[in-house]
Amino acid sequence: MERIAIIGLGLIGGSIGLALKAAGLKDMEIAGTARTRETLQTAKKRGAIDRAEHTPADAVRDARLVIVATPIMRTKEIFEEIAPALSPGAVVTDAGSTKGDVMRWARDILPPTAFFVGGHPMAGKEQTGIDAAEAGLFRDKPWVVVPSLDAPEPAVRTVIGLAQACGAAPRYMDADEHDSYVAAISHLPLVVASALFSVVFDSQAWPEMASLASSGFRDTTRLASGSAEMAHDIMATNRENVLHWLDRFQQQLDGYRRLIAGDDAASMRHAFERAALERDNYMLNGPPRREPSGPAVERVSFSEILLGSWAAGQFRRQQELLRDAESRAEKDRR
Repeated sequence: MERIAIIGLGLIGGSIGLALKAAGLKDMEIAGTARTRETLQTAKKRGAIDRAEHTPADAVRDARLVIVATPIMRTKEIFEEIAPALSPGAVVTDAGSTKGDVMRWARDILPPTAFFVGGHPMAGKEQTGIDAAEAGLFRDKPWVVVPSLDAPEPAVRTVIGLAQACGAAPRYMDADEHDSYVAAISHLPLVVASALFSVVFDSQAWPEMASLASSGFRDTTRLASGSAEMAHDIMATNRENVLHWLDRFQQQLDGYRRLIAGDDAASMRHAFERAALERDNYMLNGPPRREPSGPAVERVSFSEILLGSWAAGQFRRQQELLRDAESRAEKDRR
């Protein structure tokens, strides 16, 4: 039995475990660990993991693939804890909503005998925890793959295979590009939803307004119900990008305010018509078509999820042998 380790069994980690089980991968054991015994018991009962481990270090021993699905600010601590226990050739990935800091932590902390490939499944919901996990959470959703500079191709293909086994559509992206884009389409909406709910809730007329609120208010403020820990960690690790898009959003709000305060009815109507038209087009036809800027992502068989990490270990051992040979040759020349 080959081992895959999942550290963190909330909505994302639990859903990854359920998705891998639903994929029918053979000869595979999923070991998991979480902060509470209740979460571990629920994950085992729901079939998201085969084996419950009490510590991250225990979970990753002998694991070919390690998935860190914890809040972002805990990732550094997790890396420090698992680094001594990782097997040579192990592939480590994450599911964090920001990538810049995570890539730096992986480079500085994880041993050279392991390979890190950053990941971010672009899926979720406002409910959190293992009870909200579902096998189909990632189906047809983007899964961003951010390889580290020294990650060999087999390690990258391992994470591609993981995403595809979960039903997602993997795509390559570098860390800076990822953090800038998700600040606009994911992190800014989180701030807006929280601010909108707060401004209404803080009104003395909230009880009366709440009795009138319907789907528009609920849909627009949905993200405010998400994890406060996740929101904090996103803002702390992607501050400059979020502030950039907040400034641009403020400019848009100022523009709409001027239109509403002014007498130009045609311009006001045009602004709302344009937004409605462009959103309807996006909802009907999907994102605008562009030629992909990076390499195409090929289909990876389920077996390559584990075989890829084995090949990565072989690659690392070959590199070490070459370095040893070069070192001996240098000594002989002296």
